Amino acid sequence: MAEHDGTLNELNANRGCKMLLHSFPAGPWQTNCYIIAPSAGSECIIIDPGHTASNPARAYISENGLKPIAVMVTHGHLDHMWSVFPLTTGYEIPAYIHKADRHLLSDPSAGVSSETLAALSQMVSTDDVFAEPHDVHELIGDTTLDIAGFDIKISHAPGHTAGSVLFDVLDKERFVFTGDVLFAGAIGRTDLPGGSPAAMNESLRKVILPIDDSAHILPGHGRATTMGFERGTNPYLRRIAQGLSAT
Repeated sequence: MAEHDGTLNELNANRGCKMLLHSFPAGPWQTNCYIIAPSAGSECIIIDPGHTASNPARAYISENGLKPIAVMVTHGHLDHMWSVFPLTTGYEIPAYIHKADRHLLSDPSAGVSSETLAALSQMVSTDDVFAEPHDVHELIGDTTLDIAGFDIKISHAPGHTAGSVLFDVLDKERFVFTGDVLFAGAIGRTDLPGGSPAAMNESLRKVILPIDDSAHILPGHGRATTMGFERGTNPYLRRIAQGLSAT
């Protein structure tokens, strides 16, 4: 799969499936924001709305007659949740985040680097001003969430942050939203507050490697890929498969 929404829509057409799967890169960090729905005119979920993601998200939702019912974030870093507040408030819907990253919704500076903090002062004048949502649902451990017509398996995968999770959606094919745990050819960094190389190794071994090869991997940044391709080519996963540390 190539990156972003054109390829995802083409994939849906080739599968003959009504499921909508839309993606666009948002903000200076080019964070992938995803919108998924069983079909046009149905309920939908917004995943990882980063900086300046609210307007393009609203446009796609309006164009397809969708009804947002939740914003879900794979982890609590600001580049993945900057637009959570305007979207949850505007649509009067809840935000979902793992309990271990819940505090970052009220204090996002606790999870970022000094370089990012310095850059924030140049970004606060945009429309998507960050604030804590009014309605927050905490995710705990591994669970399944029945929402918007999907049974979403949620797997706790700490390492990049303490509360990183995967959203695993099974349609006619399997789609795994990996946030910053797994990218095409890479894995998430572990040197930020809340990160842990040891926890990342465990998450890669116990959560990522068991994913079947046919699953589509939809990461928080960069192009989409498949688990089979990553298993054979991703140097970090190959080290984990050999019983070594990823880094």
